[in-house]
Amino acid sequence: MTIRPRRSVLYMSGANSRSLEKAQNLRVDSLIFDLEDAVAPEQKIIAREQIVAALSGYEYSHREKIIRINTIESAWGKADLAAALSCKVDAVLLPKVESAETVKEVCAMMDQADPKRRIALWAMIETPLGVLNVQSIANSDPRMECLVMGTSDLAKDLHARPTHDRGPVLVSLHLCLLAARAFGLSILDGVHVNLKDDAGLRAVANQGRDMGFDGKTVIHPNQIDIVNEVFSPNPAEVEQARQIVKAWQQAQDEGKGVCVVNGKLVEKLHVDEAQRVLSLTSAIAGLQDY
Repeated sequence: MTIRPRRSVLYMSGANSRSLEKAQNLRVDSLIFDLEDAVAPEQKIIAREQIVAALSGYEYSHREKIIRINTIESAWGKADLAAALSCKVDAVLLPKVESAETVKEVCAMMDQADPKRRIALWAMIETPLGVLNVQSIANSDPRMECLVMGTSDLAKDLHARPTHDRGPVLVSLHLCLLAARAFGLSILDGVHVNLKDDAGLRAVANQGRDMGFDGKTVIHPNQIDIVNEVFSPNPAEVEQARQIVKAWQQAQDEGKGVCVVNGKLVEKLHVDEAQRVLSLTSAIAGLQDY
């Protein structure tokens, strides 16, 4: 089982050349080079140029590289996509996706530009219509790889009040999580906007991890360590996973279909999850730059 860690995924404004340089040394799994919300209209073109230059001139090592373009129908979207396809990136992130047709339109453009290059697509789910159509979006094209929750925009559109337990957006989070898992995609939880609230960040990160999210988007380097810690299997989980895999193999060798570990019945479904935990742990350990 091959797993790519996406515990922490940092948004970086393409207009901020300093942050593009500093990202080379951050303990982050993935980087989103942002041309959309984090960039003012008058800075869109220079931001695009700076991202292209950074991706060709800086060394981001193992860090997964994603460019968030402006909506394809905007004044900048098509040029953003062309710039992204000219770079060594792992994925293109589409903002405010509300239909499978949008994904298919962009995929057709990518195929026409370079039929042999299969850059992945990620989709922001950040509007009520996007949530309602998330199943078709998740299943729209083989390029689709990851859903990214835009909880701030979603809460705004819902006219929701902020709460510590994120109650107003939990239904939306669960629906998107179901769609991601149904079609084999990764899914990332939304940002925590209070940069001085480490306790709150840890609480919502734990909530997202318990729900089943693969990781969390962050907006500042100071949030990375907490998110990495929360979305990494802890030593007790790793040890339990090892015990389950070992006991299961022994049971299989003895012709048994179940076994017991620490007083609990273990079936194949528990073994599958244990193997996922061990694969994720191994992948995290393999990030030598850390």
